[in-house]
Amino acid sequence: MQAETGIAVTADNLEVARTAGTILIGVKPAVVLPVIRQIGAALEGKVVISLAAGVRLENMEAVAPARLMRVMTNTPSAICRGATAIACGTRNTPDDLAHARSIFNAIGVAVEVNEDQIDAVTGLSGSGPAFVYTVIEALADGGIKTGLPPEVASVLATHTVLGAAQLAAETGMSPEDLRRMVVTPGGTTAAGLAAMEKMNASRAIAAAVEAATNRGREMAKEFTS
Repeated sequence: MQAETGIAVTADNLEVARTAGTILIGVKPAVVLPVIRQIGAALEGKVVISLAAGVRLENMEAVAPARLMRVMTNTPSAICRGATAIACGTRNTPDDLAHARSIFNAIGVAVEVNEDQIDAVTGLSGSGPAFVYTVIEALADGGIKTGLPPEVASVLATHTVLGAAQLAAETGMSPEDLRRMVVTPGGTTAAGLAAMEKMNASRAIAAAVEAATNRGREMAKEFTS
């Protein structure tokens, strides 16, 4: 027990399973089922939340008598800006869902989905930060090519994306309406959007989400035992 925080620390999975009321499984997908099987006898009636992609609830429920849930969150949860989806298993209660929501709303925003939608969540919000970082990098590269110092371009690109996302979140306006606020016919933004359309930039980003989703579905077939 850490006296200053009141947090108990152990390297023993079985001890965690015996003493904790809610258990989060935060290991690589290939290890999820072996870990749950190892501690399964201590999980009866407990809420167990898997954070792994590709491991189905039915396969986890087959190896442990726990009230299993799946959650897909993302790296911005480290700064309490996470986007999280929660999928309940066959044994969960409404209180379990409320409990999971309270945990993940504390680090961002949490929504409930059906498990068959989790792979799409993985492709969109789980992998999505990497796609956004690629957009930030591309914006900065464009600034550098047109004369800005790298450090200036990086700051402007990062905060342009941050500000645009925050505006969308706070106003609730659609991307189309927000885009219309920026575009002047024949102006600079219109020219830039025309170049993006010519390069199929929107299709490329959508394709990235689809590819990540499809990989999640493939993984589900790999981790069945």
